[in-house]
Amino acid sequence: MIESIVDNAYATALEKWRAERIAQLRRPDGWLSLAGLFWLTPGQATFGSDPTNDIVFSEGKADPVVGTFILENGHVRVEIRPDVDVQHDGESVGHISMADDKSQTPTILTHRTLSWLIIRRDDQIGIRLRDSESPTLTNFDGIPAFPVDPSWCVDAVFEPYDPPRIVPVPTMLGTVTQTPSPGALVFSVDGETYRLDAFGKGDGALSLVFADGTTGRETYGGGRFLSVDAVDGEGRTVIDFNRAYNPPCAFTPYATCPRPTQQNRLGIAIQAGEMAVGH
Repeated sequence: MIESIVDNAYATALEKWRAERIAQLRRPDGWLSLAGLFWLTPGQATFGSDPTNDIVFSEGKADPVVGTFILENGHVRVEIRPDVDVQHDGESVGHISMADDKSQTPTILTHRTLSWLIIRRDDQIGIRLRDSESPTLTNFDGIPAFPVDPSWCVDAVFEPYDPPRIVPVPTMLGTVTQTPSPGALVFSVDGETYRLDAFGKGDGALSLVFADGTTGRETYGGGRFLSVDAVDGEGRTVIDFNRAYNPPCAFTPYATCPRPTQQNRLGIAIQAGEMAVGH
């Protein structure tokens, strides 16, 4: 790539975007707060900090036995011990059926600094645990990034799939999710043409999951994410690789991120955007 002069307005906007991203990660319910992921099987599972439980929450972070999860017919309910304070929407609960993260209002329960909800991934149902005082959160000191380079803002043309293609997307769980793709973004770098399958975000914007020549070296080995503005009336948009960012799995082992498809593994090194972090 040919080096570009960084426009002050562009640099300011990018700095603001990065600051907002860091603030979101640092939220008590952000990705840095993840403290556990526990997959359920049909039946009952006790939970708490005592190691004799079926599900062991962080040591010292919960009562020895908090209660019992019951999974029946694809739905989860929880029974809380009478002497344990677990809250939902600011009120103590003794038992409750839990809506999962695919619903508009998932049930979130809290106990001390911990909170948890039900997640559904294909045919798997699990407990996602957060800790507002997670060491990953409290020890976080930022994300390294490549120097800002406007030449990595590349013009792209959207080539729609009619009908949309169902793309098998691998995940960090070792599973494959069949995901609809409305089309591909086609762009050129140094005279070479590349294409990336895109996924819809519901507001006209597009999302990308990609790998490139930096993956597993300067950048996270599971690839990076990127949001792209909706295309204009002629099917054109701009891919700003300076806004490429790490997926949640780059920060925590308790996330369930998609990974790049073979189509979205580029043969060039995109030295722009966020770099790898350790966890």
